[in-house]
Amino acid sequence: MNNKTSIYLMSALIVLLLTSACGAQSNAGSPADTVNTKPAETSQGNTAVNEDDSTGEDKKILIIIDQTPKPIEGNSFDFAVNQLPEGYALTEMQWISEKSKVANTVQEAIEHGANGEDGFYISGDGQFSGFFYPDSMKGEEGQVIFLFKDDQGNELSWKKKITLK
Repeated sequence: MNNKTSIYLMSALIVLLLTSACGAQSNAGSPADTVNTKPAETSQGNTAVNEDDSTGEDKKILIIIDQTPKPIEGNSFDFAVNQLPEGYALTEMQWISEKSKVANTVQEAIEHGANGEDGFYISGDGQFSGFFYPDSMKGEEGQVIFLFKDDQGNELSWKKKITLK
C-alpha cells in the first residue's frame, strides 16, 4: 500500500473516532447514570451493548455488536464504538475462543477493509467496521475484546462473550 493511501485511511479512521466522540452527551447527575452496569441486550439477542468495568464515569466504553443477518456472502458481525474515554483510541481488536484466536491492530483492520481478508476490518472511509470469519468458526463461543490506549500508554479494554452465528 502506498503512503498516500495509508495517510487517507488513517485520516478517515481519526475522523471516525473524533466524530463518534463528539456526539457523546453527558447527563452527569441524572438518575440514569451508572458506573458498573451489567450488559444490556436487545430482545432479539442480536445486538449487545456492554460497558467496561471501569470505576469512573470518565472511563465508560460503549460498543455495539450487531449480529443480524446481512445480504452478503460470508460470515460476519458489525461493531460500532459509540463511546470511549476522552484521550483514548482503539488500538487492537481480538476474538478469542477455545478453537481460535484472532488479533488485529487498527492498521491491519484498515487493510482488511480494503482487501476483504478475514479478521477485523474497518472500511476505507471508516463508516463500517466488523469481523469476517470462515464457515469453520460458525458456532464458536468466545470473547470479543477491544483494547484502547491513551498517549501515556494507559490501557483500557472492553470484553463481551458471544457466539458466532
